[in-house]
Amino acid sequence: MNKLTDTYTLNNGVKIPIVGFGTWQSKDGAEAYEAVKAALKAGYRHIDTAAAYGNEESVGKAIKDSGIDRKELFVTSKLWNDDHGYDSAKKALDLSLEKLGLDYLDLYLIHWPNPIKFRNEWQEKNADSWRAMEEGLDNGKVRAIGVSNFRPHHLDELLKTAKVTPAVNQIFLNPSDTEDETVAYNNEHNILSEAYSPLGTGKIFTIPELKDIAAKYDKSVAQIVIRWSLQHGFLPLPKSVHADRIQQNTDIFDFELSDEDVKVIDGFHGVAGLATDPDTATF
Repeated sequence: MNKLTDTYTLNNGVKIPIVGFGTWQSKDGAEAYEAVKAALKAGYRHIDTAAAYGNEESVGKAIKDSGIDRKELFVTSKLWNDDHGYDSAKKALDLSLEKLGLDYLDLYLIHWPNPIKFRNEWQEKNADSWRAMEEGLDNGKVRAIGVSNFRPHHLDELLKTAKVTPAVNQIFLNPSDTEDETVAYNNEHNILSEAYSPLGTGKIFTIPELKDIAAKYDKSVAQIVIRWSLQHGFLPLPKSVHADRIQQNTDIFDFELSDEDVKVIDGFHGVAGLATDPDTATF
């Protein structure tokens, strides 16, 4: 872990940069475009978006205008809840590629396991969506497939019919919710745990003890928490729309948290919110 472009190796052999740039809540248009451009300029080569974010076109434009070779980039998008099912998932993948202006995605995820629209048939819908995604893998539209917000029982159901084990499970991972049971399941099945909202959607900045730890290392709270995520073997996806913070969040490779400080940070459960329960979510 020496630089942003260092990689983890996914369970299918694909390499993924150890830190990604998140675009959740980045508004379509100038905000998302400028944020992604700033991230690429700062050295990020891993960009995470989703159909539900509504900003794929802006993200794609920033990628194109950066002039960076496509092979140097790792781009993720996600299947939204309304599009579960075999035919719908195939169309959704094609639409994401069209909006992003890309020939392929590096990673495509099922965004949520149990949408309210399909609450009585979520197992079947996930299986059908996954079959479409496996086809996308076979025909070169995606290089790896995975899931997001899945708990162990959702993964158990998916693996009953899946030919391909998910490469990634992107979950709400930060000091306020370490999702221990899900992370343990991911580890047992060689599924990488990605951390969306690694900064707790900003709420972790209110934790006084984190400010003390940051001062000790002469780092920002964000830098401390991103480093903590890496030291746990997670893949953090920090998000910002401010160029100075985007740059600052990359400065995480010249220090290491002590085991004692990692343990202190592990103890902030619930202080800045918990993951949404996918089985009761109203969307």
